[in-house]
Amino acid sequence: MGTASGDRVVRSITDDGAFRVITAMTTETVRGAVAAQEAHGDIARRFGELMTGAILIREAMAPALRVQGILKGKRSRGSLVADSNPDGTSRGLVNFGSKHGELLLGDGVLLQMMRSLPGGTIHQGVIEVPGSASDPAAGGVVSRALMAYMQDSEQIVSTIAVATLLDGDRVVAAGGYIVQLLPEIERGPLMIMTERLQAFEALEEALARPEASPDTLMDELLYGFPFTRLETSPLSFACHCSQARVVESLSTLPRGDIEDLVKGDDVLDITCDYCRKDYQVPPMQLKPLLTTN
Repeated sequence: MGTASGDRVVRSITDDGAFRVITAMTTETVRGAVAAQEAHGDIARRFGELMTGAILIREAMAPALRVQGILKGKRSRGSLVADSNPDGTSRGLVNFGSKHGELLLGDGVLLQMMRSLPGGTIHQGVIEVPGSASDPAAGGVVSRALMAYMQDSEQIVSTIAVATLLDGDRVVAAGGYIVQLLPEIERGPLMIMTERLQAFEALEEALARPEASPDTLMDELLYGFPFTRLETSPLSFACHCSQARVVESLSTLPRGDIEDLVKGDDVLDITCDYCRKDYQVPPMQLKPLLTTN
């Protein structure tokens, strides 16, 4: 459903300068991340929504930077992490004791958004999701969190919707959109767009149609508004892990621990948390770390 042309994000602006709209289909991206994390049920659904949300926030606020989103429930000991990169690749983490468990949200749901700035500094904002206690099991929790973040941390009024459709444990469709109000907006277009969004069908229904795509979502959202498509970019699930990065990560160990590993004969078996790829690190590969550690 909706994946014939692959995952993509489309950016547009209305010709009157009132709205900027970004739409995305993320089915294969979410499917890859959910499979790698072995997530199921409600956790898989929320995880997929957060993945799409991180992509939309990056595209809207920092397309040239890496953006991470972390969702935590007050009564949950774990978290969901989405990691979106400028090259269009994304990955994520499900940090729960059980990947089959129920994601308890309710009061106190926190969303933390971070983007890596040049020079290694981090820009971050943390918000508590409004209204989560009223219906913690229903859809819209992640969408509300993203809108609250844009309003409170970025000071930009936006309407955001993200959704993940499951058939059992299989992701059959995922995607979302963000509609941003620009400074040039006037009362007339604002009223029309407000009515349009209120009458817009549930995102899940739009994504379930065989012809669903970022372009069809864009056309429906901006029906009657003259607009210009700006850019289209591909999206995919991918991890940037490598043998070299795995070895580099071991450089944070105390020097004594590295010396013990080098003296031993055991090959280290290390699994990437994001993509579950296995790496074997022989002791000889650790010797260069002793010259810099």
